[in-house]
Amino acid sequence: MGHPISPNDLQQLRRQADVVARRLRRGLQLPWGDLDDLSQDLLTDLLRRLRAFDRQRGSLDAFAAAVMANRASTIARQVGRHRRMFGVAPVSLDDLVPNADGLTVGDQIPEEKSLAAVQGHWVDPILQLERRLDLECALARLDGKSRSLASALLKGSAHLLARAGLGSRSALYRQTRDLRLALMAAGITAA
Repeated sequence: MGHPISPNDLQQLRRQADVVARRLRRGLQLPWGDLDDLSQDLLTDLLRRLRAFDRQRGSLDAFAAAVMANRASTIARQVGRHRRMFGVAPVSLDDLVPNADGLTVGDQIPEEKSLAAVQGHWVDPILQLERRLDLECALARLDGKSRSLASALLKGSAHLLARAGLGSRSALYRQTRDLRLALMAAGITAA
């Protein structure tokens, strides 16, 4: 740090941060519990920028006021962005929907938009069944050699199968290409 701060200056900066934090909390209608966090955020930002303070250009109070005003506007933008994205008040999935005979907010969210679906874990059971039936029909049309190759490929790649002694790598890759073309002709595409 370029300039040491006296205990009196530090007390003055804490009071100034408290005033700005109270004004920000009131303006953004934040809960009282956020007041200490706002004050700490303002002071942390000020201490981080204190190296840029020059006593020749102005007083510490004026510098602190400018830095805290800048940080307060940044916090206000972040809160506004968060509220636009998630709303002002949190909503529970167990909240009842008005005039809906006991229907909850969670009941209105379809499975394909659930948390599991967003993370890639949800599979439509009807679509899964149809895909399995299509795959069984396509495999039934293949000859025995192609079916055994498909079964072996479920355990590993053509490279691993060649290492296990089930044929040369080039022959296995060629058979895999032919198998892929036969399955595509039957309407089965890569998942």
